[in-house]
Amino acid sequence: MTNIAENYAQLQERIETVAAQAQRPSTAITLVAVTKTWPVETLLEAYSAGMRHFGENRIHELAEKRPIIENQLGPDNGITWHQIGTLQSRQTNIAADYADIFHALDRLKIARRLSNQLGENGRPLPTFLEINVSGEGTKSGFEASNWENDATQRAELRKAITEIAGMPGLKICGLMTMAPWDVPDNIIRSVFRRTRQLAQWLQAEFPGKDFSQLSMGMTDDFEIAIEEGATHIRVGRAIFGSRQ
Repeated sequence: MTNIAENYAQLQERIETVAAQAQRPSTAITLVAVTKTWPVETLLEAYSAGMRHFGENRIHELAEKRPIIENQLGPDNGITWHQIGTLQSRQTNIAADYADIFHALDRLKIARRLSNQLGENGRPLPTFLEINVSGEGTKSGFEASNWENDATQRAELRKAITEIAGMPGLKICGLMTMAPWDVPDNIIRSVFRRTRQLAQWLQAEFPGKDFSQLSMGMTDDFEIAIEEGATHIRVGRAIFGSRQ
């Protein structure tokens, strides 16, 4: 049986160490425990160890687990539920009802549907815009692989964000990205750094909005992400071990 509490303590130490080296307070970094495929019992064990931010890739899992957890711990349990995976059109109503934070808004169609449904139920939803900085065809997100040099990419980003910023219910809080797999650290670092720089540029373009939060970094690269400004890291395997 994986020792979740011990893994969590070791992970916190690693976060504190790299944050100190980067001259950042560790309190500025939110650890989102990725509980994809793990049963409710595992979440309860993680809760007992002190974790309060849980992330699901699949919105149906979040919608199934949240009511069970709230039934056992009460609705005021202090948990924040993060939907970290992209949504299909037919799933936006579930996210509007169950997610507290959405990390993967990757296209306008989803934004429009979410906004309409959030307006119906009166819930605001802090939202990260998923940005494809690496340029990989397998990655979702708004295209930003050459945003520094491509005026068309910048114009398309401005146009999309202008529309999203005016949508009721959706509250832009920053950017999310994913680095490539199995590449040298300098490439990973470049993706995270360029995402941070893009957020800074967008903040100047949209001074009334908030792009201060960066969701980037997972088990294999969260330390680089913290060094490059991540405020939210999404970690599963380092806490729970390999998935069942």
